[in-house]
Amino acid sequence: MIELEVYSILYSLLSRHRMMLLKETHGERFLPISIGQHESEAIAMHLQGVVAPRPLTHDLLRSVITELKGRLDYVLVSALDGGTFHARLAVMQGEALTLIDSRPSDAVALAVRMGAPIYAEPEVLAKAGIVPSPDISTPADESLDGLDVFRDFVDTLDLGDNEPKE
Repeated sequence: MIELEVYSILYSLLSRHRMMLLKETHGERFLPISIGQHESEAIAMHLQGVVAPRPLTHDLLRSVITELKGRLDYVLVSALDGGTFHARLAVMQGEALTLIDSRPSDAVALAVRMGAPIYAEPEVLAKAGIVPSPDISTPADESLDGLDVFRDFVDTLDLGDNEPKE
């Protein structure tokens, strides 16, 4: 398993598409995953310290796991099958580990709330991981946050049936 961190949540200025950009903790590859609006907002809100007046779905799931004396040990982006990403929640209850199928965006939204590490299987990064090319990057002094290349990437996506999705 390869450890990842949430690098950014990207919003297309030209469409409703959202992208969760995960980055290898000890590497250069990024894993872009197309996600829904609600999931992107749930992740971004938590990362920005925004607290909803009532629990969101991911907050509810955190409470359920905690109340049942469990803990989220880690989340794993486990597969890319037919253009669809799959993830697993690794929940510990006592000595028992239960792996629960999940969409990657829901798994990451829960991981950031519970402080759990995020991993990907090496095959997933081999298939879908990208490394920014120096040929297409903008100089640092022209970019406000270094994400221009990824914004351009998201803005040009045609998320038809052939694109990886969650």
